Amino acid sequence: MDSVRKDVFDRLERFYDAVPRDVAGVEEHGGLVLFVREGAGWPFYARPRIDATEPPSLADVTSVRERQRELGLPEAFEWVHETTPELLAVARSAGLSVLEAPLMVLDPAALPDPATLSDVPVRVLAADSPDFAADVAARRAVAAVAFGVPGTAPGEAGPAERDAAVTELEVAALDEERARIADGRRISALAGTPTEGALASGMAMRVDDVAEIAGVATLPAARRRGMGAALTATLARELLAAGTGLVFLSAGSEEIARVYLRVGFRRIGTACIAEPAALIP
Repeated sequence: MDSVRKDVFDRLERFYDAVPRDVAGVEEHGGLVLFVREGAGWPFYARPRIDATEPPSLADVTSVRERQRELGLPEAFEWVHETTPELLAVARSAGLSVLEAPLMVLDPAALPDPATLSDVPVRVLAADSPDFAADVAARRAVAAVAFGVPGTAPGEAGPAERDAAVTELEVAALDEERARIADGRRISALAGTPTEGALASGMAMRVDDVAEIAGVATLPAARRRGMGAALTATLARELLAAGTGLVFLSAGSEEIARVYLRVGFRRIGTACIAEPAALIP
């Protein structure tokens, strides 16, 4: 691996390790670190320790899974294959199913104008907006419906299913979201129309000069209108304007990766996500 690529992967590892630490406790299990969320919110995962001198072993994976079951957490593991190549075989030998997702980095020179990608307007959520709570709830509802029907093919689920999926956010979760947007650690965006409401959503997480775009989702009934690409481009532009030097994402499939190619992202490796086989469709 050349020095430039190694620097990128090292920066990614520091990002992955830093993101959960302000809201999660940390437990070390040999070559793995398990992040245990404190309070309500999306549960985290186990990752290779960035300071480990040996790759994670089967015993480490077994230890983490036992602890995750004890805590009632998903038995989830994430890592970058190029950084920890030995873990793929170990995870599979432990009976885990591994999703190998294209890991992509933005080439800023290839980033298009979002307005050229879709005729549906995209707006970035403002923490001080009076509609902030409703916008965050809509973003989450869109994602819940869209990820229930993965892929890029159109489907039937649309605004009615989105509205049925809206839930009232806990005050603590909303305060956390508002604080992260206000201090630049998170950017959220919605695409939609006045008549249809929110049709697509996405977000970005930022630590120092590295950021990950994640959760880009479009309601099945609104797909093939360029909103996923426009949302991604909008988030990328916001991140670059804020001084972010490295913007990356993980595509859920090769098909989805082709959407991100249109936005200026280039594949540099593979992000691995492992869970018990029965939990992966």
